[in-house]
Amino acid sequence: MTRRATIRDLADQTGVSVATVSRVLNGHANVSAQTRDLVLRAASKLGAHGPRPRSGPAIGGDTVFVRCPYVLSDYFGLIVSSVVETAELHGLSVMLNAGKSAAGRSPLPTLPERAGVRGAILILPPEPAEDLAALRDRQFPFVVVDPRTAPPRDVVAVSSAHFAGARSVAAHVVGLGHRRVGIIGGPREWSVNDGRQAGYIAPLVDVGVLPPAELLRFVTEPNEEQGHALACELLDLRERPTALLCFNDKIALGALRAAAERGLRVPEDLTVAGFDDIEISRATQPMLTTVRQPLAELGRMAVTMLLRLMGGHELDALHVELATELVVRGSTAPPRSL
Repeated sequence: MTRRATIRDLADQTGVSVATVSRVLNGHANVSAQTRDLVLRAASKLGAHGPRPRSGPAIGGDTVFVRCPYVLSDYFGLIVSSVVETAELHGLSVMLNAGKSAAGRSPLPTLPERAGVRGAILILPPEPAEDLAALRDRQFPFVVVDPRTAPPRDVVAVSSAHFAGARSVAAHVVGLGHRRVGIIGGPREWSVNDGRQAGYIAPLVDVGVLPPAELLRFVTEPNEEQGHALACELLDLRERPTALLCFNDKIALGALRAAAERGLRVPEDLTVAGFDDIEISRATQPMLTTVRQPLAELGRMAVTMLLRLMGGHELDALHVELATELVVRGSTAPPRSL
């Protein structure tokens, strides 16, 4: 009696992965036309002795769960929009879990059981590393965008080069001659804050300056109001800083407001720099010197990496950092004494 061929036999015959053969036979979308044709022709030649393609589309379709438990403002909105657009280009539908209300309850434990959901993209997830590891251990494909805390080494993640970006803007400010530099950092528990904080301090250390503790502040929420409050504290010091390096552009906007309230001109009396290069950085007066993050590319890269995971392919790099770019505008200048 002739042995019935298996999916693994078909994979060996065609030279593609078992997971890809399974996707073709089950009618899933994100397989190239060339690969689909190769697998279906090989299956056809086997006839009744081989695995048969399922008639009709996959039940529930190919859906990607996108978790972004924050308000979809210009920062998060750009990333999510890019994820959705890129997913749709590959024939995937998106189930969106977003907004502050989404932060209260983690959907991660139930993702593998959700009908039609074949993978997930988690944007700045608040869940601890143990929860991410548990999801990984269940063989559920997912990608983390801009990890909030350091992810396990074998969890796929994509982020911007935060240290390099922060170092570039700090080096610019130090190069202008500033030595008394105030730093308004992000939430202390965020790993991205560690990278940016180290990047801000490195150029100062290079010229023999270690910022005193009185010049360091940390927000609990990276928004304009907290940026304003902490900038007020720094600008009211007996010896105020000549420059402020801010965790993001929204905090920098608050710093600009604090300076204006005290009659300080930017950049003549105070240099201010941000991070992200969101739209508001070009609407201030003067326009804001900042670090451009490739927000749309973060979304595109996340989908690309997830597609490879869903297709059963190995990734050469599990943690990818995308380059940032220093954008010098009118909010930075040498201190008045120079």
